[in-house]
Amino acid sequence: MSSECLTLEQLAQQVEQGEIDTVAVVFADLYGRLLGKRCDASFFLDSVAESGTHGCNYLVTVDMEMEPVEGYEAANWDLGYGDFHLQPDLGTLRKASWLDRTAIVQCNLDDDSTHQPVAVAPRSLLNAQIQAAATLGYVAQAASELEYYLLMQSYREATESGFQNLVASGWYLEDYHTLQATRQEGYHGALRRALASSGIPVESTKGEWGLGQHEINIRYCELLEMADRHVLLKQAAKEIAIEQQVSVTFMAKLKQDQAGSSCHLHLSLWNDEGNVFPGDQMMGDIACSDQFRWFLGGWIAHAAEFMPFYAPNVNSYKRYQPGSWAPTTLAWSRDNRTAGFRVVGNGPSLRIECRIPGADCNPYLAYTAALASGLDGIANQIEPADAFDGNAYKAADVASTPLDLVTATELFAASSFVQEALGADVQQHYSHFFATEMTAYRQAVTDWERHRYFERI
Repeated sequence: MSSECLTLEQLAQQVEQGEIDTVAVVFADLYGRLLGKRCDASFFLDSVAESGTHGCNYLVTVDMEMEPVEGYEAANWDLGYGDFHLQPDLGTLRKASWLDRTAIVQCNLDDDSTHQPVAVAPRSLLNAQIQAAATLGYVAQAASELEYYLLMQSYREATESGFQNLVASGWYLEDYHTLQATRQEGYHGALRRALASSGIPVESTKGEWGLGQHEINIRYCELLEMADRHVLLKQAAKEIAIEQQVSVTFMAKLKQDQAGSSCHLHLSLWNDEGNVFPGDQMMGDIACSDQFRWFLGGWIAHAAEFMPFYAPNVNSYKRYQPGSWAPTTLAWSRDNRTAGFRVVGNGPSLRIECRIPGADCNPYLAYTAALASGLDGIANQIEPADAFDGNAYKAADVASTPLDLVTATELFAASSFVQEALGADVQQHYSHFFATEMTAYRQAVTDWERHRYFERI
């Protein structure tokens, strides 16, 4: 539980005082979107807090348009699309200060018949890996760095324009610029304050290397709490944008000629004595432990076969371009932003930063892949290659990241390690999910095609 979350007693007091009258009961779907219900706060206290509520199980099989997709075994027409159970995790109950008189709580999904976790639910997957780490005596600490673009049109205006001629909130590259950022402080300041007052401690925001692009960093914490904070951050960012009649996007690549938006993952393992990554062994200038070395080796070794969990849609792969700040190789290095894995910090702050995911990743899935891979590295003592020195974009002898969703999904679907880590049913479910996304893209007619072929073909 975050120390800044609400207890049921505190919620009851705020309901009685008229400060809260609504509780959003939510969970993250396969895309990482928050779905759920808004409950009357008194009803939540009387019934939902203890007993939970229900939702249609088709929600773990729908596409982006909320259409049920055939081919899933977890839920389908033949099984009648029944319910699953939304059980609030009361440790996540907090006031959503960016909304009017509203609290929000995240839920685990349980099967209505067996009362076991819905295996394919993203939060279930991450919980399983966290339990695996706990069995070994480890607690994972993590942080997400998220980038996004702020645009001056509202979401409705952007949609009605066909997403053409969108106006960025800045008109020159603003990486670390405080002057340009001042023009946008009405939005970014509101986001920082809303998160901080909702139990999501913020470190900073800053301009990024794109027109109207920004980055926000929230403080590290235990892994599940970080994934929960991550999805709430995105929800708050969008809902504040709606209120201000602007828009933000977490697409991995908004425009061909602009920087992609990343989600850098920072991860370390801890036990009762502290961070287990520091040690008395030297890897170059890194004083580290066996656990650090093997965790890094496992994370790198399994990155390609887990790529759809880091880069889940067609647009994700358009971010991976040489000289783009997005990695194209599975190299690791000490404080080198051209590598897919960057080692940062010293002593208690020693950690691994994975620069592969885009801002479009589902954090529950991305952290599931990271933790499962790293723990396997420890279990099998997987040694990383030597640290890369120089420009990793030019590395000829280092494995590349998969560069399209088809290749990534094929590797994922054929991986014996993914099957071992997640289970065959989960592997099949997500293989179908990513393949369905690719099929939807193959059938789409794009503006690029109309511009290229309408007259001249």
